[in-house]
Amino acid sequence: MGRRETLQPRHLSRANKLARGLWGVVWLVLFRPTPRPLHAWRCFLLKLFGARIGRRVRVYPSARIWAPWNLEMGDGSCLGDFVDAYCVDTIELGQAALVSQYAFLCTASHDYTDASLPLITGPIRVGRQAWVTSDVFVGPGVSIGEGAVVTARSSVFRDLDPWVVASGNPAVAVRPRTLKNAGPRVPDGR
Repeated sequence: MGRRETLQPRHLSRANKLARGLWGVVWLVLFRPTPRPLHAWRCFLLKLFGARIGRRVRVYPSARIWAPWNLEMGDGSCLGDFVDAYCVDTIELGQAALVSQYAFLCTASHDYTDASLPLITGPIRVGRQAWVTSDVFVGPGVSIGEGAVVTARSSVFRDLDPWVVASGNPAVAVRPRTLKNAGPRVPDGR
């Protein structure tokens, strides 16, 4: 079964729309204007709106989270500057996963085979120690394997295996990823 067949129709309730409106005000007034080092405060706000956030998580103030209740971030994971987490469906970041600046994690689209263009969604999973680098687009229903790296300006429309370096549009594995120093690291969003 292809990725397109895994996407599910989605209807957004009035309660969802009201919650997103309230979150938008909180993001604008209490989240976005905060100084860069206040990751704990931003994580607190995300948790108030239902996000599941691990320890030592970094979310930068310019990151956009569409619906925090659909966000799960493992210990030491990071959403960098100007990341757009369009989480109409679930976005899950594994432990020490890093999403760099200007990346777009897009869990929703529209069914172009239906004249009414209904909303369809699919979760995005970024595995443990994976790195989605600058300005990468990740489409709905995609899983990026543990330790995988997606190079700058790539577009990911299909699942990526663990421990590969992927590049291009569409992104394809170009080589295995090996680590010179396999010690623990905490991503910093840069």
